[in-house]
Amino acid sequence: MSDLGKLKIGIACYPLVGGSGILASALGMELAERGHQVHFFSYAKPVRLQLGHPNLHFHPVSVSKYKLFEYADYTLPLAVKIAEVADHEHLDIIHAHYAVPHATAAYIAKRMAKQDKLRIVTTLHGTDTTLLGRDPNYRPAIEYSLQHSDVVTTVSESLRRDSEKVFDIGKPMRVVHNFFKAGKTTRSREEMRLELGIDDQMMLFHASNVRSVKRVDLLLKALSLCKSKPRLKLLVLAGDSFDEHRETVRELGLEDMVMVRTNGYPIENYIAASDLGIYTSQSESFCLSILEGMFLGRASLAFRVGGIPEVMEDGVSGLLHTFGDCQALADSIDALEADRDRVAQMGEAGKTRANTHFTADAIVPKYEAVYREALEL
Repeated sequence: MSDLGKLKIGIACYPLVGGSGILASALGMELAERGHQVHFFSYAKPVRLQLGHPNLHFHPVSVSKYKLFEYADYTLPLAVKIAEVADHEHLDIIHAHYAVPHATAAYIAKRMAKQDKLRIVTTLHGTDTTLLGRDPNYRPAIEYSLQHSDVVTTVSESLRRDSEKVFDIGKPMRVVHNFFKAGKTTRSREEMRLELGIDDQMMLFHASNVRSVKRVDLLLKALSLCKSKPRLKLLVLAGDSFDEHRETVRELGLEDMVMVRTNGYPIENYIAASDLGIYTSQSESFCLSILEGMFLGRASLAFRVGGIPEVMEDGVSGLLHTFGDCQALADSIDALEADRDRVAQMGEAGKTRANTHFTADAIVPKYEAVYREALEL
């Protein structure tokens, strides 16, 4: 361990738009502000990672594309890079976000490195459990990587319960919820709504990678069932291509209602211009997008799945519905479109909850405690 109790921490994560990359980036930046040395590993710079702080470092992982391999391997180059930096910088902790490939690479790196007390903390964000953990080609490797992690955390109680059913790792999993630190808006709500062509309509927003588990089809179906359609607009902040959903938009006659922005930054500008979030996921370990809205005083409508009820309070900071009940979701949209005061009240309640439970000051010390616990094992 470095002087004055400050740690040298390696963070391995995906660089893409998604909850794990957003959380890993925010955590690393907060740890750097608290005096820890933080080293990121990924094949590209995480999109939310803001370099420039003297305690922050990024180590790109190069992937060679040999003709010998039909598919390029990432796990081994990642392991080599982690081991190299661990030895050179005397890292204390490798924090792997997702077991595959990051915890697997971290374990290989630990065996390669000369650092006797290098510890591994793995955080499960959802896909390891809900998708790959049920695949016999991956489950044994994930379980093995978790067994050889010193501490395993999950981002919600719901995910902890699900993960403990899927994996036998021989140790308890710890819950450390996600946090968010809202940036400042750079344009006014009025400017953004003018640019988006929004008058007095209620503007719904949905921010996700729009992959199949997000069930954008159900989102569009619910919108099509609304009686207040002429007074609604939907903004989709898509972290991936929206192309596969455009035909559904046309079939449902929603072309004039749905707007799509890919990788819209800063996201705070778009959320502040909106009125209400809407999420129709089939599975969510936490739903960081709901929390992003809460910090900006925006309530959400969602299906009652996974960790979402741990984030927002039903009837207080938003409304929850049975998964797949698009008609109930549409009825709630109609009711709230006619009662903007309630929308504002739930938004303020959500903001209060976010600032009470899900700030960096509330969550980051829990990760610091996990790191120190791992080092004492």
